Amino acid sequence: MATIRDVAKEAGVSVATVSRVMNGSGYAHEDTKKVVMAAVEKLNYKPNEVARSLYKRKSKLVGLILPDITNPFFPEMARGVEDYLQQFGYRLIFGNSDEKRDKEIEYIDTYLQNNVVGMIASTSEEANENFDNLDIPVVLLDRTAEKLPAVYSDQKTGGKLAARVLLDRGSTNIVLIRGPVEIKPVYERYMAALEELKQAKVNVQVMDSSLTLQGGQTCVKQLFEQYPETDGIIACNDIVAAAALQEILKRGIRIPEDIQLIGYDDISFTALLHPPLSTIRQPAYEMGAQAAEMLIKRINQEKMEVTHKKLPVSFVERQTTRRKAEKT
Repeated sequence: MATIRDVAKEAGVSVATVSRVMNGSGYAHEDTKKVVMAAVEKLNYKPNEVARSLYKRKSKLVGLILPDITNPFFPEMARGVEDYLQQFGYRLIFGNSDEKRDKEIEYIDTYLQNNVVGMIASTSEEANENFDNLDIPVVLLDRTAEKLPAVYSDQKTGGKLAARVLLDRGSTNIVLIRGPVEIKPVYERYMAALEELKQAKVNVQVMDSSLTLQGGQTCVKQLFEQYPETDGIIACNDIVAAAALQEILKRGIRIPEDIQLIGYDDISFTALLHPPLSTIRQPAYEMGAQAAEMLIKRINQEKMEVTHKKLPVSFVERQTTRRKAEKT
C-alpha cells in the first residue's frame, strides 16, 4: 500500500507539499497539484482518514454501535447506515457491544480518539447516559431516549399484530416467548401482544428466552414439556422462532395445522426455512438509512422538524400460520 512518502517521491516534491495538496491547505501551484494528483492516481494512494482528521480537526468518520452482529437483523441495519453515509463521503467504524455498558463506553472512547464526527448507537437502555455531554451528535437506532434523536419501529403495533394473527386464525392456547425484559423494544412488543391476548380471553403462557439460537432451543424444549397443548407461539425474534420450528418438526407436530408460529424481524433466512416462517417485518435497512440521514443533518447543523421517527411494521404471511379463512 502506497504511503504519502511514496507519492512525494513519485511527484518529485516534499511530503509537506503532498499534504497541502491533499488537504487543500496552503498554497500550491496548479502544475504542482497536477503532478501530485497524477502520482496519487498512479500509486492508488488512499489517505489515512484518522491522520487527516487529526490534522484538519474534522473527519469523515462515523461510529456505529450495535448489540449483536451475529443476529442478521443488525447487519441489515448497518448496511442501511453505511449505504446512506457513503453517498456523502463518510466512512463507518463499527463496534459490537453485546448489550454491555462497559463495552459501549470503551467504543465511545475509541471513536472519540479517532475523531469521529458523529455516532449512531443501538444502545442498552441504562447506557444512554454514556452519550451525555458529548461534543458530537448522536442518533439512536432501534432504541429511544427523550434527550436524543432516534429512529425505531412501531413495536406496540407489531406485538398486537402478531397476537391478532394467531387469534384470527384459531389459536387458543398461546405461548409468548418474552425475550430479555431490559431490552425496551423487545419488551414493548411482548407487552402489546400480551395485552391483546388477555383481552381475547384465551389461554396465555409466558416463557423467557435470550435472543440467541441456543437460548431459544433451551426455551422451546421446556415449553413443550410444560405446555404440550400449545397451539400457537409468538417468538421474541426470528432466531428464537427458528429454534421453535426445529423443535416442532422434531416432535412430529404438524405446522400450521396443529400449531402456528410467528417470529419477529423478518431477517433474511426466514423465507428459506422449511416451512418458511410467518413473521412481523421491521424495516431494518430503512431504519439504518434514516438514522444516517438524521445524523448527517445534525452534523451539518440543519434544522430537523422531527427528531423521533417511528417506522411502520407489517405481517409477512408465509407457511407457519394458517390462512385466515381456514378453521381449526
